[in-house]
Amino acid sequence: MMHSARELRQSFIRYFEREGHQAVPSSALIPQADPTLLFTNAGMNQFKRVFLGEESRPYRRAVSVQKCLRAGGKHNDLENVGYTRRHHTFFEMLGNFSFGDYFKEDAIKFGWEFLTQTVGLATDRLWVTIFREDDEADRLWRHIGVSPSRIVRCGEKDNFWQMADTGPCGPCSEIHFDQGPSVPGDDRPNGEGDRVIEIWNLVFMQFNRDTNGTLHPLPKPSIDTGMGLERLAAVAQGVYSNYDSDLFTPLLAAIAKRAETQYGQQDQTDRSLRVIADHLRAITFLMTDGVLPSNEGRGYVLRRILRRAARHGRLIGIVEPFLHELSATVVEQMGNAYPEVRMAAGTVSEATRGEEERFIATLDQGLPILNELIHKTRAAGRTVLGGSDVFKLYDTYGFPMDLITESCREQAMSVDESGFNAAIEEQRNRARKTGGFEQETARPAVAELAKRIGTSAFVGYEQLEHDGVLLAILKGEQLVKEAMEGDTVELALDGTPCYAEGGGQVGDQGTLVGPEGVIDIKETTRPAPTLILHKGTVRQGRIREGEQVHVTVHASLRRDAARNHTATHLVHAALRDLLGPHVKQYGSLVGPNRLRFDFAHFRPLSTRDIDDIESTVNEEIRKNETVRTEVMTIQDAVAKGALAFFGDKYGEQVRVVTVESFSKELCGGTHCRHTGEIGLFRIVSEGGVAAGVRRIEAQTGSGAYALMKKLETDVRELSDLLKAGQSELVAKTKKLMAQLKDKERDLEELKLKMASGASVASTARTIAGVPVHVQRTDGLDANGMRILADQLRDKLKSGVVALGAVTGDGKVSLLVVVTKDLTGRLKAGDLIKSMAAEVGGTGGGRPEMAQAGGKDADKLDTALEKVFSLVEGTLQR
Repeated sequence: MMHSARELRQSFIRYFEREGHQAVPSSALIPQADPTLLFTNAGMNQFKRVFLGEESRPYRRAVSVQKCLRAGGKHNDLENVGYTRRHHTFFEMLGNFSFGDYFKEDAIKFGWEFLTQTVGLATDRLWVTIFREDDEADRLWRHIGVSPSRIVRCGEKDNFWQMADTGPCGPCSEIHFDQGPSVPGDDRPNGEGDRVIEIWNLVFMQFNRDTNGTLHPLPKPSIDTGMGLERLAAVAQGVYSNYDSDLFTPLLAAIAKRAETQYGQQDQTDRSLRVIADHLRAITFLMTDGVLPSNEGRGYVLRRILRRAARHGRLIGIVEPFLHELSATVVEQMGNAYPEVRMAAGTVSEATRGEEERFIATLDQGLPILNELIHKTRAAGRTVLGGSDVFKLYDTYGFPMDLITESCREQAMSVDESGFNAAIEEQRNRARKTGGFEQETARPAVAELAKRIGTSAFVGYEQLEHDGVLLAILKGEQLVKEAMEGDTVELALDGTPCYAEGGGQVGDQGTLVGPEGVIDIKETTRPAPTLILHKGTVRQGRIREGEQVHVTVHASLRRDAARNHTATHLVHAALRDLLGPHVKQYGSLVGPNRLRFDFAHFRPLSTRDIDDIESTVNEEIRKNETVRTEVMTIQDAVAKGALAFFGDKYGEQVRVVTVESFSKELCGGTHCRHTGEIGLFRIVSEGGVAAGVRRIEAQTGSGAYALMKKLETDVRELSDLLKAGQSELVAKTKKLMAQLKDKERDLEELKLKMASGASVASTARTIAGVPVHVQRTDGLDANGMRILADQLRDKLKSGVVALGAVTGDGKVSLLVVVTKDLTGRLKAGDLIKSMAAEVGGTGGGRPEMAQAGGKDADKLDTALEKVFSLVEGTLQR
């Protein structure tokens, strides 16, 4: 009966293809048809809209092997992974589906036939559970040959499935496998232990539940089934644990080899090996599908998984980055079934290594503190770690809460989570008070105004001028009936062509003209979802509530903002094409004069990357592609390929901006009608703003042209200064730089000779038999001071060297060296801390060498003189 996992995948697809099913490739782990779902967690996710009747497919029967992840949200198996033999974060789900085609009879026949004939499972080891009221399923299972004694009726909790509180639902049948008396547990389904385990769930979608809870028969009942490949492989291969199947044994062997241990020898080590094996699969597939570690949403889940794996590496003796190396084993094992994993191998390795290195720094700081906290808590006779202590470790050192909890769990301790949560809430309250957030929500006049006038209509997609009614005038926090010349006010209209700041795009500027006055609009905002306010100053005359007014948008500024906004979409698409699907917008600023785009990526862009992005965007501009906008449901938008991200808030109707086949995004901003209107695109800068987040700043149109003209002017000036033709500038500059380096080296050598010569003031004393050399070295930089200190140390053979200098900017630089034979009694770091305090600074370092800086140059001589008393005091202890 032995079947490899690869054979099981292939035989499952082949069996159902013979039964008229369309083989459908696995969808991504990021559910593109449902931005409300954190991860794809079942085979039916990609068919959800088909089951709901919102979408049709050219087939009515489907079969798939779907990659799934359960680690976050409602379905979260993360904390159990490693502690049990069958929980996983990443897994593969085998499934067959009927969209109003066959129903219970065929679903039951297919399931039984595949398991007993294709896989070869013994019929006397199989059990079936059914919903307690499903007499039809009972009859069909008996008809196919299942003994009545092995059919168990269960309640709604185990055998009734529903997509939500209302909508499609129905009874289900589960097929269970008895692993035998050698496995602990009850000998019947849904009992205690692992002896009898569920392997396949057949869902019979035959009802629609209304808001009253009443079940109505569906006109076209459907089938949705799911079976975990990992569990099936274990059963088919005759092993008790999923981790003993061939899906995991090569990976466990590779991890054990890296840790110089063996799987199956020691429980605690085995647990860590299982955690790492499972998490490596999740890491590899998440990154392949475009998720990068971050502090929110899917990226945060990935970060938790990766860091949990890295910590378990430490528990088995691996203290350096290692996961990035072992991801290659996952690629090798899964690459045939999922070719996209091979294509992303480089990205996976590089991004994993970067996150590992950051986490190792966190662990190096936090673990000793955590261990000390646990030790003190135990010594005090307690088993619960204090919430305030845990918060300090979390807040000050960035130590993840889940790893604190798991570390305590391993030592039979727990965490005061309520105390931790209280400390978190207290910090949030402080942040609100100091961050101005309270002020942001404390505008009762705006809230009252939003209620009073209803919705301000935005008509600016189609026109830049509009006649409307002035509904309200807000002066500060007071609603007034009129505003006079010089007054700064905020105005609410029944309709406006002015775009309110949102989606990264700044608000429009413009002019409002009334019967007796004119206002210059400097800012348009949306302080409440339905309210648009125009902030400006009355330039002449006066304006009154209720007047008919004419509003004109500043057209050139709007066009420039539109150029930058459309260019932002092109940049996003170019980045995803060049770097991979992990690139995700983290924020943007679109103004008339520039654009800024923050995105997820794990390393700086190379010069070539920047050139390629710029070239790609400019090529799309030269094509003069049509920019189309459509309004549709969020489901339709995502189904058509528009980018939507988990956690973003979308209404029922969304606006989709499409640039031919190059870009498709949900966006409420204003755009060009053709890409050619952008004119020109130039990247001004690229840099990092946070771990895993990069930023591009760029200009378009006249701004990009002005930037090019400035560069041309700068080049001409350089050419004149260097007395070289423009084509010779690079070569001439390189030559000058080389000459300058030579001169700097000569100057440093001269300074060093002068500093080490007899003409420079220095003091040497012997304290308790230890030579102490003190010297001012003004003019030497830090490197020169280190070289001089090394020379003096070598000359002394045994002793202490203390150097101090006033730097070019008037600050103090200190350096202390202690020869190795004395570091048991004298430590450079201890000496320099007291010296640094004299000059208003801080410092530290190793026992044999330490450096410090300070602000008070007048106290340098006092600090240097202090070395003698410090050495004397230390040696006398």
